[in-house]
Amino acid sequence: MDLRAEGLSHAYDGMSVLEGIDLSIPAGRILCLVGPSGCGKSTLLRILGGLEQADAGRVEQVGEPPEGCLNPLTYVFQDFALLPWRSVAGNIRLGLEEHRLAAGQADAIVADVLARTNLTDFADALPRQLSGGMKQRVAIARALAVNPAVMLLDEPLSALDAQTRELLMEDLIGLWTRQPFTAVYVTHNLAEAVRLGHSIAVLSRRPGRIREVVHLDKPLADRIHMDADLEETQEYLWTLMREEARAADAELLNV
Repeated sequence: MDLRAEGLSHAYDGMSVLEGIDLSIPAGRILCLVGPSGCGKSTLLRILGGLEQADAGRVEQVGEPPEGCLNPLTYVFQDFALLPWRSVAGNIRLGLEEHRLAAGQADAIVADVLARTNLTDFADALPRQLSGGMKQRVAIARALAVNPAVMLLDEPLSALDAQTRELLMEDLIGLWTRQPFTAVYVTHNLAEAVRLGHSIAVLSRRPGRIREVVHLDKPLADRIHMDADLEETQEYLWTLMREEARAADAELLNV
């Protein structure tokens, strides 16, 4: 299933946040959203996911969802959003409980995503026993359990230290390589964008407009580590953003 946005515009209390956003996310591809602070990246993600209604424009789900899809759109948040009284397996099972699945079917799905995310040995652990990286891995596993048509990730690695962020990027690349999924990934980290994105949409400072969509041909499996090509793309993205990022930073400091 493809996800498309046409002419999205939105404002808060008369302040324009997004203007004229057109995007297309083909099935099995990852689109990263980058841009200066306050440019509307997370607002755009919420609109794409149906958590917020745009003032103008529309979002379309085009085509059929993948076989076995339980939720067309599923979020992964920065703060993990795990239930502290539930085990790892219990948190993963949460998204399945609103669907009338046979107990054996739900057990099989949970076991599968535990194995895919290397969490099998931690199935009975509680969130308080896990590191930040492990908690985010559980959140990703919970999203994968419902086999979403599109996964929406809102800065999922930004609260993690550099080493943990690197490990989780490798995990995401491995997950996609073994079983491709469709995703929109918001990040302020350009290295994440060039490692994970098949395409990268660069938003302008507020009101956010699409400045450019940069496409990367290098297979994700070949992006386990940064190389000269990825560094060149990262530098190009920064040249698109540098002056507006500086202006947005000064604007935020004056608020």
